Amino acid sequence: MPAFKPEQRHLVVSGRAFHFVSYEGRPANAHRGEDQQPAMWYLMVEGRRFPAFPCDPGQEKTQLDLALERWAVQNAMGPVRNAVAPAPDSKSAPSKHRRTWWGPG
Repeated sequence: MPAFKPEQRHLVVSGRAFHFVSYEGRPANAHRGEDQQPAMWYLMVEGRRFPAFPCDPGQEKTQLDLALERWAVQNAMGPVRNAVAPAPDSKSAPSKHRRTWWGPG
């Protein structure tokens, strides 16, 4: 059985860059109460990974890119904001907005 080879795919969807990495599956571990995990594609954001969908090593690159793009549109794109940002008020202190993996929150 050939060894699993991790892959990386970089996509730009609607002007946003996405980085996906495939990870090898894990066997079940009864001592830890963990189920078997298949090989998966993960979205990488700021050193963290978020599961996308199972990895099929035989999938063509064009089909894979379409599947990753479709997943990104359905799961990682936030709502479109058409509102104009208000002008900064010089009297108020700057605020710190918490960033989430899909953008500023």
